[in-house]
Amino acid sequence: MHWIDILIFVLYFSAMLGVGIYFFKKNKNTEDYYVGGRSLKSWHIGLSVVATDVGGGFSIGLGGLGFTIGIAGSWMLFTGLIGAWLSAVVLIPVISKLSSKHKFFTFPQVFEHFYNNKVAFIAGIISAIGYIGFTSSQLLAGAKLASATFTEINLLTALIIMGVIAVVYTGIGGLKAVIYTDTIQWIILMSGLIFIGIPMSYFAVGGIDTIKATLGSEFLSLGNVTWQQLVNWAITIIPIWFVGMTLYQRIYASKNEKQAKKAWFIAGLFEWPLMAFMGVFLGLLSRVALENGMFSELGFEPQSDMDAEMGLPILLNTILPVGLMGLMLSAYFSAILSTADSCLMAASGNVQTDILSKIFKFKSDTKSQLKLSQIVTLVIGLFALILASYMTNVLDLMLYSYAFMVSGLFVPVIAALYGKKPNSTAAIFSMLIGGSTTIVLTTIGLKLPLNLDANIFGISASACTYIFIAFLLKNKK
Repeated sequence: MHWIDILIFVLYFSAMLGVGIYFFKKNKNTEDYYVGGRSLKSWHIGLSVVATDVGGGFSIGLGGLGFTIGIAGSWMLFTGLIGAWLSAVVLIPVISKLSSKHKFFTFPQVFEHFYNNKVAFIAGIISAIGYIGFTSSQLLAGAKLASATFTEINLLTALIIMGVIAVVYTGIGGLKAVIYTDTIQWIILMSGLIFIGIPMSYFAVGGIDTIKATLGSEFLSLGNVTWQQLVNWAITIIPIWFVGMTLYQRIYASKNEKQAKKAWFIAGLFEWPLMAFMGVFLGLLSRVALENGMFSELGFEPQSDMDAEMGLPILLNTILPVGLMGLMLSAYFSAILSTADSCLMAASGNVQTDILSKIFKFKSDTKSQLKLSQIVTLVIGLFALILASYMTNVLDLMLYSYAFMVSGLFVPVIAALYGKKPNSTAAIFSMLIGGSTTIVLTTIGLKLPLNLDANIFGISASACTYIFIAFLLKNKK
């Protein structure tokens, strides 16, 4: 990499770090740190939501889908639009009112309100585990991008570098710092893709004629996906909008219900069609580049068995000139960090507020809570880094984490928000049965009926468990 690109890279991250330090110094209490003082407006929240939800993991993962199946991979983020708009209509009106009244900081506190401390404690553990997995997936995405760009650095070394940056960045900034840097990072990423990445990659591979001559027509068809894959994406991604700790934090941080709903509508449109098609199209172009020998000098011959998620970063490294390379990579790294810091903060908040504080009964002293948060964040960050070192696929790790959280938490939260009489015992068994079903089916590698995702069976088991136990206890009264 040229020294000019490295200089741009360093200056860019120095500027982002400066924004984080600025807001860190303005944090006066835990409300500022965890929910941004509950005063943020729709555009900042909306861009932060899409930056966190799509971020680097889905950016790299979308490139992998485009490389593998073409533009049909964009349907994955269509489920994000559905989830965002659906939750804006049915979830935000309820949660926004509860937040204004009870000053919530975390998602499991909603469970504590409707159920009891035990349910909230279990929900906190499930949420923390899920977000540790999210954090790991983002670190792995960054490491893949770094190792493909800096050929002298192997994947493990790149992973350690990304881990240190993400943990330190999260440790010094609160949610307001995360949201404002997300806004800046997302604008730069979108500008980089629209004005640099896509047009230069398109012309570098030879345009539409070369694309059609190189790939089958299915790569340019929206129908190149099975109904099972669509169902699997939908059942995994849509419910996360109802159980995601990072999303609840942003509802709490919004100035009011109207601003929160507007932010969710903005986020949905940025996910699909904008980011969805840009991500898979770049991945498709990387497949064209591979098949036409553009990666041969790097050791990847046409029709070679190449990691699909490495295609996009290698393409950018191959075709971008000095200066633009540094800017484009900075944008991608910032997208990765924008998700990693949010997920790490969510996991830290779950562990501290919903788990440790219930075990050790911490006093609500602002300074001691902030110090404890930093320690918890460092420990969780280290664990996430170790987990990432054992994984190889970003998208799989993200979807596994999503599935674990969704299958355990979705049914109880729907029952809490919309059921007539939420049952605590039913909620506990529903979380345990749902989450464990998904884990068992995923780890044993059993071929499931119709090739459906294990998460579908986990949610079904969770729902059946909740209904059965609630009905049983109702009849015993």
